Amino acid sequence: MTRENIMHTYGRFDVTFEKGSGSRLFDINGKEYIDFVSGVAVNCLGHSHPTIINAINEQSRNLIHISNYYWNTQHSVLAEKLCDYSDHKSVFFCNSGTEAIEGALKIARKYGKMKGNPDKNIIIYMNNSFHGRTMGALTVTGQEKYQKDFMPLMGGVRNVNINDIEELRSIFNKNVCGVIIEPIQGEGGINSASIEYLKECRALCDKQDALLIFDEVQCGIGRLGTLFAYKKFGVIPDLICLAKALAGGLPIGAVVSNQRASVLQPGDHGSTFGGNPMVCAVANAVIDELTVGGVISAVEEKSKYFINRLNELNSNFKFIDEIRGSGLLLGLKINLDVKNFINKCFDKGLLVVSAGPEVVRLLPPLNVTIEEIDNVINIFEAVVAEL
Repeated sequence: MTRENIMHTYGRFDVTFEKGSGSRLFDINGKEYIDFVSGVAVNCLGHSHPTIINAINEQSRNLIHISNYYWNTQHSVLAEKLCDYSDHKSVFFCNSGTEAIEGALKIARKYGKMKGNPDKNIIIYMNNSFHGRTMGALTVTGQEKYQKDFMPLMGGVRNVNINDIEELRSIFNKNVCGVIIEPIQGEGGINSASIEYLKECRALCDKQDALLIFDEVQCGIGRLGTLFAYKKFGVIPDLICLAKALAGGLPIGAVVSNQRASVLQPGDHGSTFGGNPMVCAVANAVIDELTVGGVISAVEEKSKYFINRLNELNSNFKFIDEIRGSGLLLGLKINLDVKNFINKCFDKGLLVVSAGPEVVRLLPPLNVTIEEIDNVINIFEAVVAEL
């Protein structure tokens, strides 16, 4: 098996996977791993879940793709579900999180233009954020390491520190057309926005007639114990960017918009594969399993159990300085070398990843079992005992 034909864009572990079931992955040598990466918050129902398999099989026999010149049943049903479960009105479908961010940025810019102020084009973003790697999304990603080799980026943006209300107030004026924020910063270290800060973002957007954009690509679709992350904070954004877990492993992205932000017209934006019936059929099945099937309703209980077990372990080893996050989006700020810790976990059959230089990110499937959480705690204990 050759690897030389794949661009070197990822620092991959030396493993090739070929099969998965639930929270388990199996490599080409038959070694078993517990997967607490979940495709970076994508595999919300684990691997090869029957609900997803059945949806793929059924839809593939009917219709896989048509152009967006026409309607299809599945995208209509999915849009209705997303709006019924939210406080919003319409949906634009695309293929990924970064595409959803691009769509939201365009909506904010058009919204500003429509207000009659030619200078109303400023988008405020947070330091230490991560919104994607395309040029627009990269521009509002507050980490220089991702940006430096691709300068110059898009103009008309301003950055602030998350949870610094006074700084936000000082930079906010009538020329701002949008604010983009992750309710919980994922890649940046599992940093939670405070409810007070999100409320201030909402109040300033209302005062200056700008759009509030929540990037829920990683923290949405049940990961915090609510279908939409904003429900956990009680602050309603104008636009919600979704992707990752929405179709449980198939590529999809979405921008969910309220009435105020529904400004796009034919020709303003598009996506060839966005909203195709195959992916939307799977997303419909995933949402039903998460909601009607009761998966989301158990997330908070599992989160509390996981955190209690982590605290018990830490009482003996004192390697965790802080447990961050909410629901099943958790981060451990540890006083050990993060890369070494993750590699040791990998050697013992556990997949976890980092979130910045100091934090280990934990992203189990939302239907993870208590037994699997216990097994992960046992692996952590073995790893820490060696370090």
